[in-house]
Amino acid sequence: MAAYVVVDVEVLDPENYRAYTQAVPATLALFGGRFLVRGGATEPLEGAWNPKRAVLLEFPDVDQARAWHASPEYQTILPIRLRYARTNFMTILEGVE
Repeated sequence: MAAYVVVDVEVLDPENYRAYTQAVPATLALFGGRFLVRGGATEPLEGAWNPKRAVLLEFPDVDQARAWHASPEYQTILPIRLRYARTNFMTILEGVE
């Protein structure tokens, strides 16, 4: 069953953050992951959540999503995100059949 990773990122330094955004796709591919949403306009319909930069990733299952995040390939580039952006949340959601 597909799994999704939802991320809300506030980029603090776009120039240096670019190294992260360029490296992420190769790490996703190793685990069957792909972008469904990567930035773009958002329009809150209800509630107080107003993401700065919304990202939605799709993986074949929860195990692959976890494996991607824990992988050496992703952990190598993670410090770039932590230094040049503020992540408000990163959540794995299990899809429906």
